[in-house]
Amino acid sequence: MNECILIIDDEDIIRGVAAKILKNAGYNIIQANNGKTGVNLASQMKPDLILCDIMMPELDGFDVLQLLSRSPETAIIPFVFLTAKTEQMDFRKGMEMGADDYIIKPFNQKELLNAIEGRLKKNEIRKVSFTKALKNLENLANNSKDEKAELKALIASRKIRQVKKKQILYYDGDQPTGIYLILDGCIKTIKFSDDGREFMTGLYKTDDYLGVNALLLNEAFKETAIAIEDATVCLLPKDIILSLLTKYPAISQQFLRILSNNISEKEDQMLELAYNSVRKRLAQVLLRLNKQSDDPILLKISREELAGMAGMALETVSRTLTNFKEEGLIDKKNGHITILEHDRLEKIKN
Repeated sequence: MNECILIIDDEDIIRGVAAKILKNAGYNIIQANNGKTGVNLASQMKPDLILCDIMMPELDGFDVLQLLSRSPETAIIPFVFLTAKTEQMDFRKGMEMGADDYIIKPFNQKELLNAIEGRLKKNEIRKVSFTKALKNLENLANNSKDEKAELKALIASRKIRQVKKKQILYYDGDQPTGIYLILDGCIKTIKFSDDGREFMTGLYKTDDYLGVNALLLNEAFKETAIAIEDATVCLLPKDIILSLLTKYPAISQQFLRILSNNISEKEDQMLELAYNSVRKRLAQVLLRLNKQSDDPILLKISREELAGMAGMALETVSRTLTNFKEEGLIDKKNGHITILEHDRLEKIKN
C-alpha cells in the first residue's frame, strides 16, 4: 500500500492518533499542524487523500478546501473533514464546497480505516471515468494541431466538483458559467408545475454534457439539476467553450448535435405526455433509460423518479410496473429493473 495521506489538524494528540492508525495500516503519512502549512504541502506533495480538521486558527478547514479547489491539480484530491462539529449547517456547507466525506471525532480505528479505504476505492473508479471522459472530449477535435492544443487548454482549466446524492448542481434561473461533463454518477434535471409537482426532463450519466442548451442559447438554466447518486462533474468554462465553437466548425457541429438531440428528446417527452396512455408512457420511459444504460440492467432509479419522468402518479407507476412484471415484460430486483421483452414493451398499444 503506497497511498499517501495528508493529515491537517492543530491538535497534536488527534493528529498523532490518526497518523499512527494509518501508518500501521500501511499508508504513507504527511502531517501539518495548521491550515496554511497543509495547503502548501498539498500543493507540493499531491497526496492521494487529505484528512483535515475544521476548527483551526487563522486558516480553518473550509478555507483550506476552498484554496485547494482553485487548482485543478489539488481540486481532484479526495478531501475528508475530521471534526467534532456535528451541526447540520457545517455538513451542508462542507458538502456544497466539495468535501467528499466527514469523520466525527472521537473516532475509533475501524471507523477511520473504513472511511479512508472506501474513499480511496471510489477515487480509483473516478480516475478511470475521468480519463475516459477527457479522451472523449479530445476526440471532438479533428486532426488539427490547433484544435487539439485548444482542447488541452480547456481540459487544463477544468474545475472538478463532487456532487452528493440529492445535492443541487444548479437551480432553474441560474446563469451558466460553463457546461458540465459528467465523469461518473447520474444527474437528473427537473421542472416544477404551479402546484408543486415535479417533472423530470432529463437524465444524464457518465460522458454526458449538461447545460449545453443554456450555453448555446445564451440564457439562464430553465431546469434544476439534482444528483440521483453521488456524482463527479467537470465544469468546462463558458468563455473557452464559446471561443472554441467560434474558431472550429467541427467542434461547433458536435455541440449543435448535442443541442438538437436534447430538443428532440424533450419534444418526444411532450408528445408522450399529451397523447400516450399511462402504460405506453411508462414503457417509453423504461426503453429510453435502457437505451442510455451500458447493459440490460437499468440504473437504480426510484419509483418517484420514474413518476417524474412519465408524468404519472406514484401509485400508477407502482401498479403499472407490477403489471409489466406479471406479463413477463420486466423483472424487478433490489431496486433495479431488467427489461426482458424489449420488442413487446416497444409495441405496447396506446
